[in-house]
Amino acid sequence: MRVIFIGPPGAGKGTQCKKLVDWLRVPQLSTGVLLREWVEQGTADGKWVGEHLNAGKLAPDHLVMSMVAKRLAEPDCAGGCLFDGFPRTLVQAQLLDEHLARARHQIDVVLSLQVAEEKLVERLLKRASIENRADDCSQTILERLRVFRTQTSPLLDYYHERGLLVVIDGERSEEDVFAEIKRAVALHATVGKPH
Repeated sequence: MRVIFIGPPGAGKGTQCKKLVDWLRVPQLSTGVLLREWVEQGTADGKWVGEHLNAGKLAPDHLVMSMVAKRLAEPDCAGGCLFDGFPRTLVQAQLLDEHLARARHQIDVVLSLQVAEEKLVERLLKRASIENRADDCSQTILERLRVFRTQTSPLLDYYHERGLLVVIDGERSEEDVFAEIKRAVALHATVGKPH
C-alpha cells in the first residue's frame, strides 16, 4: 500500500499516519522529519532549507523529491509506505508519479484531512507551546496555511480526477477519523487487505 496524506498544517496527518503505520505495517515517510534532520546536520544546504522552513515556505521540489527517492530506495519501503506531508505541490506529485512508474508502483489512495482554519491555528499554537517549535509562531502559521491553500490545494483536483481522493473530516475524534481512514484504505487496496 502506498498512501498519501494531504492536509494543512495541524490537520492531524502525523497522528493518523502513526496509527496507520501500525495497522498496515509499512513505514511512514515524513518529509517534515527528513527536512528537520537535514537542517539539524548544520550543513550550508541544511541552513538554507532551515531559513526557508522557518519563514513558512516550502523546500524546493527537486530537493524534496531527491530526499524522498533516497528514502524509497531503502528496503523497508519495498512493500509500500505512508507519505506524510508529501507531495505538497503539483510538481512534486508529478515527480512522484514518474518515480513510482519507473519502479512499476502506484499510489493506492490519497486521504485529504480537512479542518477549519481557525481550528488549525488553535492546534498549531498549542503544539508550538508543547514542543517548543520555532516554525509554529502565529505569523509563520498563517503563512504556512496560505502556502497550503495556494500550492497544495491543487493536488486535491489532481488526485480527484484520478479517482484516488477520499475526503476525511479531521475535526472529529482521533478514533472516528481513524475508523474512516481504515475504511477508505481497505476500499482502495490493490494488493490484498490489511490484517
